[in-house]
Amino acid sequence: MTQELTLDSNLEDQKNMVRILYIVHALALVFSLGLLSVVPLIVNYIKRPETEGTYLYSHHSWMIRSFWWFFVWAMVAAFFWIALFWLLGLGIFIAWVVGGLAWIWKAYRLLRGFFDLENNKAMPG
Repeated sequence: MTQELTLDSNLEDQKNMVRILYIVHALALVFSLGLLSVVPLIVNYIKRPETEGTYLYSHHSWMIRSFWWFFVWAMVAAFFWIALFWLLGLGIFIAWVVGGLAWIWKAYRLLRGFFDLENNKAMPG
């Protein structure tokens, strides 16, 4: 006996939208260091209510949380870059480390979310 996952066309369309949003978030991360992620973020906020009660809702929430935490860490890196610039360049080094780790973290979250979406899994928390 085999099990099949049956998705209605509306859910499949919503899944395709989430897939596109993951890709656009990733492209924004690569080509603008996340600055252009505001565009897919707005779409996440608009489309999330349509997925209430499905596993796709967790994917929208995952991308929204990823954006805001990345933003917080980017601001921390900017603080070190600007405020501690005068400390013999130490602030710039710390900013690169914090910003680089934040970039890697967001890339991981986007990849994990995309792969879990392809496996029809909800995201945690």
